[in-house]
Amino acid sequence: MKQPIPFSEPPALCGLPSPYYTPSHVAWRKACRSFIDENLTQHAMDWEREGFVPEDVFHQFAASNMLVPSLPAPLPVQWLKKLGIHDILNTVKVEDWDYIHTAIYTDEMTRSGLQGPAASLTTGFSYAIPPILKFGSQQLQERFLPHLLIGKKRTCIAITEPNTGSDVAGIQTTATKTPNGQNYIVNGTKKWITNGIWSSYATMAVRTSGPGPAGLSLLLVPLLDYPGVSMRKIKVAGHLTSGTTFIELDEVKVPVKNLIGQEGQGMKYIMTNFNHERLTIAIGVTRQARVALAAAFEYCLQRALLESQWAWIEQFVYQMTRMGKMEADVELGGLTALAKAQAGIVLDECARCAVLLFGGNGFTTTGRGEIAERIYRDVPGARVPGGSEDVMLDLAVRQLVKNYQNKTKALERPKGSSKL
Repeated sequence: MKQPIPFSEPPALCGLPSPYYTPSHVAWRKACRSFIDENLTQHAMDWEREGFVPEDVFHQFAASNMLVPSLPAPLPVQWLKKLGIHDILNTVKVEDWDYIHTAIYTDEMTRSGLQGPAASLTTGFSYAIPPILKFGSQQLQERFLPHLLIGKKRTCIAITEPNTGSDVAGIQTTATKTPNGQNYIVNGTKKWITNGIWSSYATMAVRTSGPGPAGLSLLLVPLLDYPGVSMRKIKVAGHLTSGTTFIELDEVKVPVKNLIGQEGQGMKYIMTNFNHERLTIAIGVTRQARVALAAAFEYCLQRALLESQWAWIEQFVYQMTRMGKMEADVELGGLTALAKAQAGIVLDECARCAVLLFGGNGFTTTGRGEIAERIYRDVPGARVPGGSEDVMLDLAVRQLVKNYQNKTKALERPKGSSKL
């Protein structure tokens, strides 16, 4: 077995003892990694460059029951066994599944370092099905789960809107009952909906009554080729393959029996659902950080930096016309490096803050947040070219210390001298 690059794997995979992993978890990691490496990881970068994951990859995962692990633990054992699913990859019985198995799966799905390809397969499955399982009526489950759990139909979670972002309580998409009480008429828009473009259905947050959280409900809304629904992909800075979608709903008729749970309980259901979503995001992002750090570590082992650090600061146009060049090089070299490094740090902080403040718009290549998104993409161009930030900080300290020592030495009195 190849020795892991430092930081590239969790401690348990680097030979260190761990109290968390049972033989079941160890066996699952091995089987899971083998499957995902073959069917996802080795192709992920090419797919991300092309901007899409081939449709047959989803079908391969579905046929192997490798979408099921994206659900919250414990798994819906009764439903899975009803559909003939008794284990995952002949390794873990569905009734033995726990959240450590889920964490391993989520970690492995992002081992390419890219969120998009994995998200293209699992986001809708992982976040849109659980509310149906937890809160849906028996008739609703019977109508939809047999198709969704085996991947015959695709679904998505549709909460976010162009004008509300993370303010779930401010959702404006309405669902108004028809006079006969048999249908809802849905009107509104949803934005940044992952997997939406391929989905037959959406677990959608809608407003069924007055303002605020008490007016929200969850409704299973048909999407693909459904009257009144139009969808288009939107470009975002990352996750290029995940099918980020803008959905418009114009007088869309949805049966009342598609209501998930009870009217007015949507906010409660959504908040409960966020727990699984946020946990799996944290796991995946941690793996991305591992990939980034390990890749940089491996690169640095193969790269030799020039001993002289002046080559970095010579790229900067910073002239002090009142000083001679030689004097400016000595006095301002370290400070220029420090100014450059600090500028990159400030830009990074401000750009990230801007993206967060813009919400989904800051993650989108068009529209109101375009400037934040473009600046954010430029941050590495500020922190790396002209001297990587770590090199600049090192140079600045070394130069300032050297200048201090030289000036201190020049002030020292020769031995035997006297003020008298």
